[in-house]
Amino acid sequence: MLDLADWRRRVADLYAAVRREGAGEVTWRRWREGRNALLATHVQTPVAPGDRDGFTGMPFFPYDPSWRLHGRMAPASGDGAQGPDGTFVPIADVVAVRKGHEIRLTLLWLDAYGGGLFLPFRDGTSGDATYGGGRYLLDQAKGADLGATPSGDLVLDFNFAYHPSCAHDSRWICPLAPADNIIAQPVRAGEMLARPTGDQS
Repeated sequence: MLDLADWRRRVADLYAAVRREGAGEVTWRRWREGRNALLATHVQTPVAPGDRDGFTGMPFFPYDPSWRLHGRMAPASGDGAQGPDGTFVPIADVVAVRKGHEIRLTLLWLDAYGGGLFLPFRDGTSGDATYGGGRYLLDQAKGADLGATPSGDLVLDFNFAYHPSCAHDSRWICPLAPADNIIAQPVRAGEMLARPTGDQS
């Protein structure tokens, strides 16, 4: 349990540094290096034991500042999701616009122990360059929190999107993105699979 507490503390520290340092590729690179170091070396890494030898981290799409968005709150329209630690309750929709296209996702609240905001999503890369079950953008229960603007909009920087533990090893059970949280366009930002599904080499 102390190892798990240390993992969560280190993840929270990475995100605290992101909020402190602000937007930009330099901040993202530091976060990416820190996350990959945890995956490669921490005793609580979700990486499967058979994959750990030689594992140095996950690949990422190139940094794309156009995927850093601000999400305003709107009344919730989606359904919740059942996760291994309890039910996720929809509390709001988060609405952002990128290059003239609206992105609307259901923001969930973990209705168990300490609670916390949770924002998973799937997109046009899911099942190919990224995990078919989707990726996470926010998970406050684990310390993954990009913060908010002074006006209260959520920071939605998809360059920081990452895979759930079950993408690394089937022994993990993870809450996945509900049907409402599908972005039609491919989100070519954030973490990729070490080996895309279509790569048979």
